[in-house]
Amino acid sequence: MSTQTFVLPDVGEGLTEAEIVSWRVAPGDTVAVNDVLVEIETAKSLVELPSPFAGVVGDLLAEEGATVEVGAAIITIADAAAAASVTLGRSEHGAPAPAEPDEAGSVLVGYGTGGQVTSRRRKPPVTPEQRVESSVGVVAKPPIRKLARDLGVDLKDVTPSGPAGEVTRDDVMRHASQASVFRNLATPEWSAVREETIPVAAPPAPPADAREETIAVKGVRKATANAMISSATTAPHVSVWVDVDASRTMELVKRLKASPDFADVKVSPLLIMARAVIWAVRRTPMVNAAWVDGDEGAQIRVRHFVNLGIAAATPRGLLVPNIKDAQDLNTRELARALEKLTLTARDGKTTPADQSGGTITITNIGVFGVDAGTPIINPGEAGIVALGAIRQKPWVVDGEVRPRWVTTVSGSFDHRIVDGDGVSRFIADIASVLEEPALLLD
Repeated sequence: MSTQTFVLPDVGEGLTEAEIVSWRVAPGDTVAVNDVLVEIETAKSLVELPSPFAGVVGDLLAEEGATVEVGAAIITIADAAAAASVTLGRSEHGAPAPAEPDEAGSVLVGYGTGGQVTSRRRKPPVTPEQRVESSVGVVAKPPIRKLARDLGVDLKDVTPSGPAGEVTRDDVMRHASQASVFRNLATPEWSAVREETIPVAAPPAPPADAREETIAVKGVRKATANAMISSATTAPHVSVWVDVDASRTMELVKRLKASPDFADVKVSPLLIMARAVIWAVRRTPMVNAAWVDGDEGAQIRVRHFVNLGIAAATPRGLLVPNIKDAQDLNTRELARALEKLTLTARDGKTTPADQSGGTITITNIGVFGVDAGTPIINPGEAGIVALGAIRQKPWVVDGEVRPRWVTTVSGSFDHRIVDGDGVSRFIADIASVLEEPALLLD
């Protein structure tokens, strides 16, 4: 009997290693070509690897959680003839029949020479959207189970809304958000931005006698660390910030939410912030440029399009997917793109292509209750803008102190590319739009 060995491939992003997240097969399973064998996590995305062979699964050569180099063997699969022999060994009613070892003592891969040989019927291949797991009476897809684990949500406590009682992503997020709201009832000023909050799972409690623990740096965390070190040590950062009366932005958000044209899409202050950044880029193109070291010396590449990056805190770590050609989208289209980007990132389905080619980034630190910051520039870009928490504060209007919705816009920029006057003008333009969204009509 011949046996094929499947090695970890480069999935097309310059991959050098990946973590085995979960095996989708077990020794003795029968698989067809293109059946999913394993889910891996690279530095940028979760990837399901299909089988290039048909046959019977032999040995799983890497454990879940292990980091494996490209080219390393991860699974063996016996040839299709072995799969057929397993099927022939079944009784007429499908029950497994005893297998009699031959005189040489050869057996099916993964089984001993004595006793009974059993096999599993191969289920028809299904898409990730169709794949649903069940355990302890709870029905949920694997990505949803992982999301629940990362958010510290017990699926048994979640009210399902999906078909056939399936727990959906929205069910998990709603449950986690409600728990977050109850924890923060003492801070009503957060109510305006609470809907954007991304619940962060509490770390597992360490053993009672543990004084410290070690966490392996790999996957997204490793890639983020390397990128941030490169950016911080290569680009001279300059940071600026300004307080903004965002009351009219909040009024606009309220009106858009009530509009039938936006009934099926999420609207938040981040949408207006995104429009403001795109508008301001048009007036200060250098913040949308890139520094390029070439054979003929350094050059500044100014992009006349906006691939708008949105920093997303996900269960896997920080990702920065971007909306391609965001300057061509109207407000509703941009809202739809932001919603899709966020949901894809939270479900762990952001692809490497979604994260490449960004020109400028927004980080919405306000969802964590943070007012301002000095973020590190995403490599290959010239600037990153941070939107702080939006709170009601006393504000002087026409000589009178009134309660207004106030936020802070801050940002960091590559001082090799853009000077202080350009940085200041850019941030001031964003602030102007948040104070008076009607400027977007020009």
